[in-house]
Amino acid sequence: MPDKSQQFASDNYSGICPEAWAAMEKANQGHERAYGDDQWTARASEYFRKLFETDCEVFFAFNGTAANSLALSSLCQSYHSVICSETAHVETDECGAPEFFSNGSKLLTARSEAGKLTPESIREVALKRQDIHYPKPRVVTITQATEVGSVYRPEELKAISATCKELGLNLHMDGARFSNACAYLGCSPAELTWKAGVDVLCFGGTKNGMAVGEAILFFNRQLAEDFDYRCKQAGQLASKMRFLSAPWVGLLEDGAWLRHGVHANRCAQLLCELVRDVPGVELMFPVEANGVFLQMSEPALEALRNKGWRFYTFIGSGGARFMCSWDTEEARVRELAADIRAAMGA
Repeated sequence: MPDKSQQFASDNYSGICPEAWAAMEKANQGHERAYGDDQWTARASEYFRKLFETDCEVFFAFNGTAANSLALSSLCQSYHSVICSETAHVETDECGAPEFFSNGSKLLTARSEAGKLTPESIREVALKRQDIHYPKPRVVTITQATEVGSVYRPEELKAISATCKELGLNLHMDGARFSNACAYLGCSPAELTWKAGVDVLCFGGTKNGMAVGEAILFFNRQLAEDFDYRCKQAGQLASKMRFLSAPWVGLLEDGAWLRHGVHANRCAQLLCELVRDVPGVELMFPVEANGVFLQMSEPALEALRNKGWRFYTFIGSGGARFMCSWDTEEARVRELAADIRAAMGA
């Protein structure tokens, strides 16, 4: 019998939100043109332009790995390099896809502070070597919110963008949890992207309540030249594109994308507050998005596993990540917190 209880290992565990489901159901009525030449794709693209307050180029891909990798490949040649955090998803969890789709562009890892790159760490890597024997830095990629749940403020983004312009680098944002970052800061999408100097954003839909689908937004339209061909060659041009784009209509038309981000963040804050005073539990990073990173003893982690809880433990010994989702129930958060307290003998 499968366990259908809510879990905290990943926000990918959650199902499809009602808004995305309803839009897909509407898109399933009758026939529509194929390969993105349909009303749903046009509507979703216009919603993005309205939300971001600019005439950006919009593309859709099946998943985040493809979206990030194709976006990065459009920003550099095979002899270029991409500067990223040592914890960046493109570095640790995409199986070499950025290098594959760019025909060999090298990832160069930079120091990060609480998961975030700084102008200093970018400059350190970009200026380390400038001879022809070394891959020339061409792109900086940042994650919003980061892999440890921290969020870049607009002023931090502007400082990074200024450094990129100084060094001749394009700026890409992996926004798998972009909605959570907007929810935490109360900033507009424009303020956290092109107004702060971001050239390209990969906006995550899957972790925000969709079944599949990410949007790639080029604020610098010149960088999008022939990007549709890249998508086709990479197997990312959906024949029934409306089923990738229609869910975005459902999320964007009445602000569901932000409501879901607010809810997931609120649940993470609740979990943090409920276990903050437990002896032996240490908060590893500030809770700014929808993830809670806790340091606990290995026996306590094993006790939680034995009670059926699922979570990731990839942040070193004794570290555990608990992710909240668009549909996380407060009662389930309280149940987890009570079991953490019991596991620690509190």
